[in-house]
Amino acid sequence: MSDILLSAHDLTVRFGGVLAVNGVSFDVRQGEVFTLIGPNGAGKTTVFNLISRIYTPTSGHLNFQGQRLSDVPPHAVAAMGIARTFQNIELFEHATVLQNLLIGRHVHNRTGFWSQMLFTSSVRDAERATRQKVEEVIDFLDLQHYRDTLVAGLPYGVRKVVELARALSTDPKLLLLDEPSSGLNVEETADMAFWIQDIQHDLGITVLMVEHDMSLVSKVSNRVLAMNQGEVLAMGEPAQVQANEAVIEAYLGGSFDAANLRRKA
Repeated sequence: MSDILLSAHDLTVRFGGVLAVNGVSFDVRQGEVFTLIGPNGAGKTTVFNLISRIYTPTSGHLNFQGQRLSDVPPHAVAAMGIARTFQNIELFEHATVLQNLLIGRHVHNRTGFWSQMLFTSSVRDAERATRQKVEEVIDFLDLQHYRDTLVAGLPYGVRKVVELARALSTDPKLLLLDEPSSGLNVEETADMAFWIQDIQHDLGITVLMVEHDMSLVSKVSNRVLAMNQGEVLAMGEPAQVQANEAVIEAYLGGSFDAANLRRKA
């Protein structure tokens, strides 16, 4: 059985006359942390939006567990086992942490309208299972102190963890993290690295990440793909990619050599 969870084959995306992604191919293996890096406008978020089915490729295709993603409607992606966080936090601010996680879990709701209206035993069983899963995620990410707090009253760093918790509540096979360290201080970034490693090792979830913080990339990534202007520059282990001359030129404007980039990481 193949260990490839997600495959991208020659992905190309055009927006009018703009070529946002040009012939990008890669595989994400089961259980790894695979990270996309590159300067702003490199096409990283466009690739994420293709996987999320926000966009449809102009040409090429994506396979998830052997199924072509373009055949799946956008609303069904989460139920397939793909969850996502966003660079700009997308939470219900006037709901509690617990309520946000319960909302995230709704993709697994299989009970019908009349069962819900009559509150049958199957509905009660499903609600118990949902609550149990959400409580497990709260415990896993040490959010017990915030479980009944409105999101609007939480510090930014805690909100980032809550968004991560909501994604985990969907019980994903593939977790897409869009710049998880964005807006975090050094201590919070170190905590995020800890959570990502635990998600990989303890939960066995595959992580596909877009990230600019090279220290975080180096710490948690098994493999890295560097992009620039919609194309692949290099792919391999973090140290290999960071030492690539084309990556240094594109990502740091040529102002650092490989040794400086490694020190920065």
